[in-house]
Amino acid sequence: MKQLKSFIKKEFFHIFRDPRTMLILFGIPVAQLLVFGTVIKSEIKDVHIAIYDQSKDETTQEITNKLLSSGYFILDENLDNLDDIDAIFRKGKVREVIVFENNFGQTLGKEGIAKMQLIADASDPNIAKLAISYTTAIVNDYIRKLYPEMQLPMQITPEVRMYFNEEMKSAYMFVPGVMALILMLISAMMTSISITREKELGTMEILLVSPLRPVQIIVGKVLPYLLLSIANAFIIVLIGHFVFGVPVNGSFILLMLETILFILMALCLGILISTAAKNQMAAMFISMIGLMLPTILLSGFIFPIENMPVPLQYFSHIMPARYFITIVRTIMLKGSGILFIWKETAVLIGMTLFFIAVSVKKFKIRLE
Repeated sequence: MKQLKSFIKKEFFHIFRDPRTMLILFGIPVAQLLVFGTVIKSEIKDVHIAIYDQSKDETTQEITNKLLSSGYFILDENLDNLDDIDAIFRKGKVREVIVFENNFGQTLGKEGIAKMQLIADASDPNIAKLAISYTTAIVNDYIRKLYPEMQLPMQITPEVRMYFNEEMKSAYMFVPGVMALILMLISAMMTSISITREKELGTMEILLVSPLRPVQIIVGKVLPYLLLSIANAFIIVLIGHFVFGVPVNGSFILLMLETILFILMALCLGILISTAAKNQMAAMFISMIGLMLPTILLSGFIFPIENMPVPLQYFSHIMPARYFITIVRTIMLKGSGILFIWKETAVLIGMTLFFIAVSVKKFKIRLE
């Protein structure tokens, strides 16, 4: 029994002395709990809306003030005509447009029923549903408090319209996100593991003394994953379109060019990971923890970025998948062109060049 106690005590000492083991046992669970607890929320916050007020009377102003003071909505713009709705949705910032009919307050006072139109960007169905639900609840609460003693309370009837996804199919949201996740993991993780495997097995030195140049070795390692990832992206788009009914309203050529850019960025990131990882296990660990979870949680794939705490919102700006998902949704669902996604494209190009520069520098240092 004493020997067993001594052995158990020794194991505890080994665990406490190993920082990596302590990180896995305590650091990662705490980090995951904090991230999941702050990211996974079923409510909305700071949703950008636009208002087209044809009445501009006291009632519409009170409803607008009640919506904005709720903490759920931020007024982005007051529209001048209905033709501005399509353009403002294509910019991607505004999630809902509220339209008040002419003589809104007068109609409500005389007839007891007034109409308003709620138009939501349903390229993300979850946010669209929540925005419509919250808006309707706030308007109904306004009516109840305005006429609390009426037996037949007045009504404001909302007419709901879902833009870009009228049937509210969840596939419209998941296909772009899954596409980003798969391409990121295949391109970055598999590339980093492939190069690290050569170093771990000692075959990298054999390759370096061969007639091949270091650049040619890297290209030879990366090119197969580039071609396979492009084929994967093509298959995902086809399955999404023909099986799940996700449209490709924009240019298919532009979509594939943006996809190739994202794959190149992920491949360069994989090369960077391989220069930092000493073995395949470390490369896989960095890829899984550093790429998979952030891509799912912090890219806007499932959970709205607007709902996250401010520090995580800033941190999400370094997530490449965030920009690619926006690009895919803009092209496939909204049918927009390069003028609406040039900022996201520029960010991906900048990330690609940065990863290339850092990877080349680190790779040269390791060779020396």
